[in-house]
Amino acid sequence: MKISHIHITPVAVPDPPLLNAAGLHAPYALRLIVEIVSADGISGWGEIPGGEATRAALEAAAEHLLGLDPWRLNAIYAKLESLARPDDRGATPWDQRAWVHVRSAIEVACYDLMGKSVGRPLVDLLGGAVRERVPFAAYLFYKYAGAGGEFGLGVDAEATGWSAARQRTALDPAGIVAQARAMVECYGFQSIKLKGGVFEPQVEVDSILALREAFGLDMPLRLDPNAIWRVDTAIAAGRQLEGVLEYFEDPVRGQADMAAVARALNIPLATNMCTTSFDDLPGSVAQQSEAIILSDHHFWGGFRASLDLARFCAVFGRGLSMHSNSHLGISLAAMVQLAAAVPNLTYDCDTHYPWQDGHDLLVTPLTFEDGALDVPKAPGLGIEVDRAKLERMRKRYLACGLTERNDEIEMRKVQPGWAFQPTRW
Repeated sequence: MKISHIHITPVAVPDPPLLNAAGLHAPYALRLIVEIVSADGISGWGEIPGGEATRAALEAAAEHLLGLDPWRLNAIYAKLESLARPDDRGATPWDQRAWVHVRSAIEVACYDLMGKSVGRPLVDLLGGAVRERVPFAAYLFYKYAGAGGEFGLGVDAEATGWSAARQRTALDPAGIVAQARAMVECYGFQSIKLKGGVFEPQVEVDSILALREAFGLDMPLRLDPNAIWRVDTAIAAGRQLEGVLEYFEDPVRGQADMAAVARALNIPLATNMCTTSFDDLPGSVAQQSEAIILSDHHFWGGFRASLDLARFCAVFGRGLSMHSNSHLGISLAAMVQLAAAVPNLTYDCDTHYPWQDGHDLLVTPLTFEDGALDVPKAPGLGIEVDRAKLERMRKRYLACGLTERNDEIEMRKVQPGWAFQPTRW
């Protein structure tokens, strides 16, 4: 089997005005869709966060991979390594490393291609499934009114349930509880995560306490301030949430500060920001900066790297879950295949998918039942891309004018002069 073509398609998907520590989501989330086509006409698909820097890196890599065998991943890794340039994760909540994204997109597409070529689900190429269903958590955001992109031009006063929650504001504890009820009712999620780092810390603590009162003791709760708090702030907030949170995600920035908070609180700390690469793992062990690592195949370099991370977590006593970003169905399918193969996945995975639901590019979108997704049995990723939808999303990308994610610019449209601060409270 040989790679004959690699198609790279930038797309835009409607994204609501969700708030986070770095600002405000734009009306569209940008994604890059990679299609690797074999000489015998089989297609494998990958998806990663969008942006022109990453697209340029993908284009630069693609021309060097033509003619290679997708089964010989070590040769592909070596070629990508030889082309890669130094990357910086950046201070934002999302990972800005272009070349680690390139490796992930290429690897996922190759695995999809391989699975299809032998008629086996992708998870079988990762060692086989250890679970048939993958549980996910409800992912709540403070937000302004609007549903995202052309779908957010007006708020439907007659909308109910999740449709209403996705359109209307959620700027206080009551709004967050209403959003949670609508999302849980629609998707059946059995754990809840709140994206914090937006308001004064006490507001976010009060939101968690309101969720605990609304959903009772059996609903696991998580809070993620995106590393924007000081150590003393995180400790003060955390002491109010001991016995309330399942875990406390990235309340502060850096392994040393995370370790200080961990020593002061009786709450497991989780991270997607202080331990984000294999170079960070020695410091994680030395400083005991977190109890749980939130893996992400987009940001760790693909499936094999994520399985290596899982082995690290097993050896060094770390819990393991999965981070997400504003993704479409290709990424969600990849997350499910990977999660099915990881024995020590100890917490429900994150997903942004409800915020993009209804605007996917799959012929048959994945469907949550009781907060979980069944592992597809079809070959490869187990999905089929709708090429007409893909083309519409490509045209939307060209029309929307966005070329990179910049939540600070979007925030200034509603709060002139606002500036991102790596540590705010």
